Amino acid sequence: MASLTETAVAGAAVSEDIGSKVDIAIAGGGMAGLTLAWALLQARPTLRIAVIEQQAAVERSVSFDSRSIALAAASVQQLQAWQLWPELGAKACAIRHIHVSDRGHFGKCYLQADQFGLTEFGAVLEVEHLGQLLQQRLRTVPTQQLLMLQPDQIASLQQHKDQVELQLASGKQLAARLLVVCEGGLSPTRQLAGFTLRSEYYEQTAVIANLALAEPHQERAYERFTADGPIALLPLPGKRYSLVWTSSPVQAASLMQLSDDKFTAAAQQAFGYRAGVFVKSGARASYPLTLRRSDSPVRHRIALLGNSLHSLHPIAGQGFNLALRDIVALVQLVKQMPAAVGDYAMLRQYQLVREADMQQVMTLTDGLVRLFSNRSRLVALGRNLGLLGMLLSDDLQQPLARQAMGYSAMQRMQAQLKEYSNDAAL
Repeated sequence: MASLTETAVAGAAVSEDIGSKVDIAIAGGGMAGLTLAWALLQARPTLRIAVIEQQAAVERSVSFDSRSIALAAASVQQLQAWQLWPELGAKACAIRHIHVSDRGHFGKCYLQADQFGLTEFGAVLEVEHLGQLLQQRLRTVPTQQLLMLQPDQIASLQQHKDQVELQLASGKQLAARLLVVCEGGLSPTRQLAGFTLRSEYYEQTAVIANLALAEPHQERAYERFTADGPIALLPLPGKRYSLVWTSSPVQAASLMQLSDDKFTAAAQQAFGYRAGVFVKSGARASYPLTLRRSDSPVRHRIALLGNSLHSLHPIAGQGFNLALRDIVALVQLVKQMPAAVGDYAMLRQYQLVREADMQQVMTLTDGLVRLFSNRSRLVALGRNLGLLGMLLSDDLQQPLARQAMGYSAMQRMQAQLKEYSNDAAL
């Protein structure tokens, strides 16, 4: 496979003065990196893992302004399997209803979990809760199994036949059978490893903030499409919503300049009163929206994961759920092939499994952005007829609901992994 072999391999021998040898080095100690480390240790407690994180360790308390992630039901199920959900579930808010609408048009769609025999579609969790729990758990792991290098970063790397040699900015050296890069969308290690990044700017900016409500939200999530981009409200504990307001860069800049009271009023005007009365807004942040994808998930003894591999538009809340499936695939392959960690066969399978899922999700989110940002009356009519059809037909709602829950993608991937495991056993 060209994508695995096009980067030159430095040779079979590795210098003898490497300070530490590990099975897997993880570049990036954020949510994805720490989740991967914990999941790997759950699957193979004998692994030796190093986590290399650029930022110094900081204890962050959960506040009104804490950022949130939407977890599909399949992702919640996976966190349960990794023994993380008992603590997290008590601090999350379930999504039991989903309301989708097209502002200024007749199209609407309502989904209720109990229609599908479920208690919830997923849950919304503030990221600090996950970060705190992972840090607490990983602090109990002996250094013989887990080496935390923070703050530090990879200054250079060399790929050898059996391992990757890493030179860190601190002067430390590591040799790893596999390097996993999950540093985020602007990953410096991805660039060092020679991956090519394809980017497409949407000419939209997301403004994110939390909103306090006058009345309980009844665990409803909203996605409202507008000509400038979607506005999403995700339910949080304590009569709060997490707001993701996508708009033009000019409008976003104006929203960032408003006082808290004026921003709250602007959000109310843009969304209406269907979701309730907004009484307070918290600190705001904004970021330009870009579709990014690496040319390949893998190179020789290197794998990309999470935002280092794919950065999506926040429409439909697929980003972290896609990253979790990256983690599931990699962990399962390590579990199935402990002697082949980082080998061609393992990385080839990771590439095949992840590219199919990644392409489908990116096509879906990109298509939704373009469909609902199109100002054509004919296109608006077509999409609203589609929403109306889903409102009236359970059969049409099923695909949307399964996508929201993440089960379809997880089941397809697990089937592929099982098929590969059976083939390898022959």
